[in-house]
Amino acid sequence: MTVIKNIVKDRVFQITAALVVLSLFFARPRLADINFSTLFSILGMMTVIQIFEYLHILDYFAYRLTSRATSNRQLTWMFVVLAVGAGMFLTNDVTVLTLVPLYLRIAKKFSLPEILPVTLIGMGANFGSAFTPFGNTHNIFLMNHYGIKVGTFFTWSIPLLIASLILMTIFIFFIKKTPLPNVPAQDIRIQTRPTIVTIIVALIIFGGVLEFIPSWVGAICALTLAFAYNRKILLDVDYGIVLTFGGFFMIVSVLRQLPWVVSLISGLVATEHSVFLTSIFSSQIISNVPSTVLIAKFTNFQEALFLGSNIGGLGTVVGSMCNLLVFKEYTNWGNKDSGKFFLGFSALNFLGLAILALLGWGILDFMI
Repeated sequence: MTVIKNIVKDRVFQITAALVVLSLFFARPRLADINFSTLFSILGMMTVIQIFEYLHILDYFAYRLTSRATSNRQLTWMFVVLAVGAGMFLTNDVTVLTLVPLYLRIAKKFSLPEILPVTLIGMGANFGSAFTPFGNTHNIFLMNHYGIKVGTFFTWSIPLLIASLILMTIFIFFIKKTPLPNVPAQDIRIQTRPTIVTIIVALIIFGGVLEFIPSWVGAICALTLAFAYNRKILLDVDYGIVLTFGGFFMIVSVLRQLPWVVSLISGLVATEHSVFLTSIFSSQIISNVPSTVLIAKFTNFQEALFLGSNIGGLGTVVGSMCNLLVFKEYTNWGNKDSGKFFLGFSALNFLGLAILALLGWGILDFMI
């Protein structure tokens, strides 16, 4: 019942389910349009992420790093670096769910600024997750949908990561370099053998993403491992995102059967640059994951869609699920100035979006 309640309470799933029901009045989804390989990969990744949470891997590195900070700017920089690194492997969503509460706990204890550092942590998680094929769900989808080779993917993601890190470094200097009391490291111990086994299972899942093995193999391995460690882990897996993605595929399948939709989107994605811009703008309204799934059905400009969907995660609060989670965590910590945070978060994100969109345009020109 707990799993069902968590799924039903998921606001994104609720909206997706409502749109699926509405779409059924226009056409019936086609089974061939549902990418089961992507769904298995996402299920496997969501399960492994919960295992890492159970093993306190991210908590360990977070406390080890922050115990060495001597100033507020250095503390923020450490959190951002950790967010980028964790986003590459644990997804941006899990990264902010772990690091944002941790930073806020420290910030409230030592009366540190919150709005700018929390925003930068969210942006760092988005940038890190964009770097790897498995860092976020829409990259997994792109790899499976287009059959993108690993080397090709990194030729796209490395320039974007470099540009993102330069941008983050500039933003960090807006934080005052004030002295910081010592942050004591908590005694969090990593269980070596379970961690190694979990990493091996994660590599199996990555093998499925890269189509070296069937993607369902990794999902079964992850579920089995979670059950072996502690069956309660299975209750915390985000099944909602798997079902939500399934709903995206169904909605897109219906839309592809509507002539006026085909005509409209086909006209918007005629060139690499139009795909890039359409992906960015649509992400601001419907988030980058459903935007990617929708546009991918109408174009073969893979690199433009990759750049647009990942850069489009910046901007509005709905630009990515990560942004929504950052805002949710900030307000959950009893902060009454949510309006001020929204304005600060939006301003910095839109500034980052404008800068990276220009850089992304240049990267795209270089690739063509």
